Amino acid sequence: MMTRRSFVSSFLTSSAALAAAPQTPSDQPPNVILIYADDVGFGDLSCYGAYNVKTPNLDRLARAGIRFTDAHSSAATCTPSRYSLLTGEYSFRMSKAKVLPGDAPLLIEPGRQTLASIFQQKGYRTAAIGKWHLGLGNGKIDWNAEIKPGPLELGFDECFLIPATGDRVPCVYVENHKVAGLDPADPITVSYEAPVDDRGLTGKANPDKLKMHPSHGHDMTIVNGVSRIGYMKGGKSALWVDEDMADTITNRAAAFIDRSVRGQQPFFLYFATHDIHVPRLPHPRFNRASGMGPRGNAIAQLDWCVGEIMAALRKHGIDRNTMVMFSSDNGPVVDDGYKDDAVEKLYNHKPAGPYRGGKYSSFEAGTRVPLIVRWPARIKGGAVSNALIGQTDFLRSFGELLNVKTDVKTSPDSANVLPALLGDSKVGRAHLVEQAGGLTLRSGKWKYIEPTKGPKKNVPTNTELGNDPEPQLYDLATDPGERKNMATAMPGKLQEMQQVLKRIRDGEFVP
Repeated sequence: MMTRRSFVSSFLTSSAALAAAPQTPSDQPPNVILIYADDVGFGDLSCYGAYNVKTPNLDRLARAGIRFTDAHSSAATCTPSRYSLLTGEYSFRMSKAKVLPGDAPLLIEPGRQTLASIFQQKGYRTAAIGKWHLGLGNGKIDWNAEIKPGPLELGFDECFLIPATGDRVPCVYVENHKVAGLDPADPITVSYEAPVDDRGLTGKANPDKLKMHPSHGHDMTIVNGVSRIGYMKGGKSALWVDEDMADTITNRAAAFIDRSVRGQQPFFLYFATHDIHVPRLPHPRFNRASGMGPRGNAIAQLDWCVGEIMAALRKHGIDRNTMVMFSSDNGPVVDDGYKDDAVEKLYNHKPAGPYRGGKYSSFEAGTRVPLIVRWPARIKGGAVSNALIGQTDFLRSFGELLNVKTDVKTSPDSANVLPALLGDSKVGRAHLVEQAGGLTLRSGKWKYIEPTKGPKKNVPTNTELGNDPEPQLYDLATDPGERKNMATAMPGKLQEMQQVLKRIRDGEFVP
């Protein structure tokens, strides 16, 4: 069993040799890879019950580690969840933590303690590769000049980013502080207010130029035959090709692992995939991977990315003492803006598993997501855990693992759930707040959804949002689909949960 003293002593004496060592004992600090997928629901992976699409690499990851059944993103949309994951703070405390346009300023204050900075403090090489969507720069971005602050000011040594999402401009990669592959003679202009291209090449005006048509919104500037959110011109040499995106970022991740090993430095890799977010345009080699169209094929491509990361670890003999975590930023959505046959070819696949709602929703499927943790040198494989875990907790848990003091002022909502993540305890948090239209509170088997105004359903995505002017209380043990509101029948439990949520909202730490 690893002790705090042996762990710290080992780190001080052997961190330089860790990455290169083919065999490493469990008392050495692990390399850590956090694979953060996009819009993957609880029921989207075969290790979580899906059978229309196969995810063999993720299944192997689960068999060799712990598969969690009650893990949650902090919000039902991506930017707030990413904010909480990196800061250890519930996103509802930051009013600007909402789905951002592609030209938004950096959301997290530079210099603040983050999940990356605690690894950096312990001598790890750190990288953010893939989707970012937390803003860049201080204000209006000049995409043709140095773009900062960004991840490098938040504890990452290097980054290769999709700045926002694949359906938003600018459709370029940002490497460290600059657009990758930009020709200075062809500068980039971006606007979310008015068209910037005199030719008027938008999806709305030129549907004949599209290879994938929007179902709602997403009808502005056309890039690679797909119309996006926002307007852009220039930067032709830097534009990404959607079908190559998974290959591009996965190759970058593997290269980072290679460099870290050659440099004999332990590493933390935040690998944020674009899959399975829209537009779903997986590489043609996945065109028949699922029989479910682009959404199912994107799941298969995501699984391939995981397999490539694991292959890179095996290549260097470091997979045994590398902790690999897989999760998602929010629950699933089927039609999220493009006509890609996701609805027509869903068949009997249940992206949310047994839960109600999905992306954007206060119901359970909005934030209950897959979480797999694998670390063979320390964790016994084949386990399933029902511990209540929030991604907000990663910061303090890794602080405990690395013996780094975490800042309660900047990560006020992060709880230490390391024993649960390592399989030493079946207990996680006692209480967890989730955010969608309003706030919800999980406490054991109970879930409270505060009264909220707004529509009952997001009609374009066909998602039940959970909004209701009356309080909702559900017993998830007997009613995982949240169909029987117990608020009237259980006034004492309702009041108890309302009081706990108020304490948390008022700033009290309630683990």
